[in-house]
Amino acid sequence: MALILVVDDDAAIRRLLRQTLERAGYTVVDADDSRGALSAVDHHNPDAVLLDLGLPDRDGLELVPLIARRPATALLVVSARVSTDDKVAALDLGADDYVTKPFDSEELLARLRVALRRRDTSSGSHVTIGELTLDLADRLVRRRGVDVHLTRKEYDVLAMLAEHPGRIVTHRQLLERIWGKADPRVEYLRIVVRNLRQKLEVPNPIGSLIQNELGIGYRLSATG
Repeated sequence: MALILVVDDDAAIRRLLRQTLERAGYTVVDADDSRGALSAVDHHNPDAVLLDLGLPDRDGLELVPLIARRPATALLVVSARVSTDDKVAALDLGADDYVTKPFDSEELLARLRVALRRRDTSSGSHVTIGELTLDLADRLVRRRGVDVHLTRKEYDVLAMLAEHPGRIVTHRQLLERIWGKADPRVEYLRIVVRNLRQKLEVPNPIGSLIQNELGIGYRLSATG
């Protein structure tokens, strides 16, 4: 079972997360500040890190890119900060997901499973979600075995979301990669997503496939 590093300066939260994770079968190590967190990452090479942002010796946001650059380690921010700016900053810096406190333990475990699964399968050229299959190498999209014809931008948006199933991809990340810049106007992106939903919902509605994270970005459902 995966090894999870819990980073939080609140001892009660660390105990709660340890109990929750160990009941789910995970091995757990923890740290209460940024120095201990970075040392634990290097020493234990965890499969995932649950990171609080309010650390006593350093802003947790500064740790996000240091941990996210490790391709085999999933990173979930678990924080009491609820502002959209903090969420977007963490995700833009490379976090796989952002969970606000107080959190539901079952939801947290579900998001952790998605992040771990995405890390395990991120190198594959085929992505299957529900009735939808993407061939990322040949730029093909099929639903129930039938080709879905998309424009270049529609495909690029869907493919980027499919590379990170279950993870929020921010407006900035999508705009910078697909349009070449983080245009402050996201109308272009909204139009593309609307057209994608229309094409993917026929003949049976699966509008929940592309989920909107208000003011942040989009998430491709990990189950469809």
